[in-house]
Amino acid sequence: MENLYRSREKGRKMKQTSVFRIDLNKIEGDGDFPCPSCGAIISPDDDSERVYKIIDMETFEDGSLKNLSLLCKKCNSIIILEGFETLRLIDG
Repeated sequence: MENLYRSREKGRKMKQTSVFRIDLNKIEGDGDFPCPSCGAIISPDDDSERVYKIIDMETFEDGSLKNLSLLCKKCNSIIILEGFETLRLIDG
């Protein structure tokens, strides 16, 4: 997991946002994982957008998923999920 930082301007104050990269190949179980910053459980089965929101997605030329960026709604960290290539190889 890699922790990066971004600054966002909010009014006159700068707010620092944590950015984490998570490799899906290192997640055990059914895909749930805690936010690396606050511990909120992020589940692929949760589509309510109460805990997280999908903010960006990148695809390969064939349309399969390359990475997915999430915003944790509890702490405002950005989480970039990587490792979809393995799923692409399994499916394809």
